[in-house]
Amino acid sequence: MSSPELSDREYRRLQNRILDLYTAVTLLMLLGIAVLIVYAIRIGPLTSPGAQESLGLAVALMFVMAAVVFHLADRTYRSWPLGRRYTPSHPGALTTESWVRLLQVLVVVAAGAAIAYVLGGLIA
Repeated sequence: MSSPELSDREYRRLQNRILDLYTAVTLLMLLGIAVLIVYAIRIGPLTSPGAQESLGLAVALMFVMAAVVFHLADRTYRSWPLGRRYTPSHPGALTTESWVRLLQVLVVVAAGAAIAYVLGGLIA
């Protein structure tokens, strides 16, 4: 399981160190996203000078940070740091149930977007 030149204790220490690093980066990215969300809400009307550009930059940074969080989570689960590797499963065949599930997810996402739009209109 471990490398021949590393003792089990050193191996576990390195695994925990890498996992701590992944956790710290993920928490910092989530904190950054939360700060940007608060900033985007506090910008005010988008008709003021520079507000549109500010909102665009905040949203772009949120997407970048979300991509980093997704990448770290994916990397953590696909290949455990300094350990054995996991291979993703092969996709299953397309069935009627999978199409129904996809449509259910799309309906929920569309409903969530509509609710967010209405609430955004009421708040602003």
